[in-house]
Parts: sequence; C-alpha cells; structure tokens
Amino acid sequence: MILLLAGVIGCLYAAGTYLVLRRNLMRLILGLALLSHAANLLIFAAAGLRRGRPPIVPEGALTPEAPTAEPLAQALVLTAIVISFGLLAFAVTLLHRAHQLSRSADLDTLEGTDR
Repeated sequence: MILLLAGVIGCLYAAGTYLVLRRNLMRLILGLALLSHAANLLIFAAAGLRRGRPPIVPEGALTPEAPTAEPLAQALVLTAIVISFGLLAFAVTLLHRAHQLSRSADLDTLEGTDR
C-alpha cells in the first residue's frame, strides 16, 4: 500500500512540475494544485498510515489511550490545505486579470503589458 502511495505522490509531483514549467497560466495553476495535493499526501504518508481513535485524553488520565491517530500530521495537512487554497484563489484572480488585459493566457504575450 505504501509503495502505491509513493508512486502516486511521485506522479503528482512529476505532473505538477511539468505543468508549472509550461508557458501557459492555466497550466501553471493546475500544476500548483497538483503540487499542493502531492505535498498533502506526502505529509500523511510520512506520518504513517494507521487507524486509531482520536487523540483525546480522557478525564483523569495523563495520556491518551493507545492506539491513537497522529494529530500533528492532520494539523499540518489542514494548514497546507488553507494555504494552498489561498494561493490558488490568488492565482485564479491573477489569471482573470491577465486575461482581461491581454486576452491571452500565454506568458510570452504578457511581457508587453508591463506598465
């Protein structure tokens, strides 16, 4: 299972990097989305894929009962989702404004719009 997940993460990183290096703004945005999904999966895979109860400490105890899920990986992924959503929203807004100015999503035609 972990080898399959590693292959999927590698493919997402490869496809995201390929799309980011293209000279089209729409492909750049899709590449950023793929890279953010790959990073989220990598964080989950690094924390270990296992089932467990929520890491809540019962009343009167000092530690949660085993086995528990890893809370740090979940917090990191939630933070990464929020940051990647903000980045993608900004990139889509930038794409929309660039399309309004030049009627093109190609980065070569955007070089002449510097003001």
